[in-house]
Amino acid sequence: MTLPLTTITMTSSVVFGTYRNCLQCLSQARGACSNTKLDVFLSGMAGGIAQISVMSPGDIVKVRLQCQTESKRRGAKPKYHGPVHCLLSIIKEEGFRGLYRGALPLMLRDGPSYATYFLTYKIICERLTDSGKKRPDWSGVMLAGGVAGMAGWTIGTPMDVIKARLQMDGARETKRYKGFYHCITETVRTEGVGVFFRSLGINCLRAFPVNMVVFVTYEVLTGFLKDAADGIDPPRIGFE
Repeated sequence: MTLPLTTITMTSSVVFGTYRNCLQCLSQARGACSNTKLDVFLSGMAGGIAQISVMSPGDIVKVRLQCQTESKRRGAKPKYHGPVHCLLSIIKEEGFRGLYRGALPLMLRDGPSYATYFLTYKIICERLTDSGKKRPDWSGVMLAGGVAGMAGWTIGTPMDVIKARLQMDGARETKRYKGFYHCITETVRTEGVGVFFRSLGINCLRAFPVNMVVFVTYEVLTGFLKDAADGIDPPRIGFE
């Protein structure tokens, strides 16, 4: 988990930075002061796709090392000695393209997933915001963030299954899948459609608390940075 934890700050920065900049560009293009829900959806999708450039290498290392841990429990000799060795081994054996194996399903996962994620957050926040206020209170932000995380993973879980299978294909045994579409059809043929949602429960259980913290942190930091840019003393923690 060392490499994914190292890259998580970069991926989050790319996602939220792309999202905010796309929102600003879309509102300026229309000459409007506010953004529509379509703006939010498209900006979220752009953010999800953009972060793949920094996320994919760390993600494939995480998947390879996790599967290696399962093999060690069965007595198999580990192939990788750590995240850095795993990263260098993939580059040596598969080239730099190997770091982006599974990038297409990752893109199809994170594009729609983040679009749904940000749109769900905006809709719930609007519903929970009292008249005369710009944002809901902290409990509203936490609820909106948690539900948004669950909604995003509900959309993204099927492609997450395909992504993991393509990343591991050929790593422990002979290559099984010919490509993206063959992986989907072969998975459905042998295991049924239900396999795409087998991990949905645990994904949602993890997503709710994680994204509560993510959006509270996001709102606090953007509030402080906006006030600092406007020359206003930062308020005490809490929404007005």
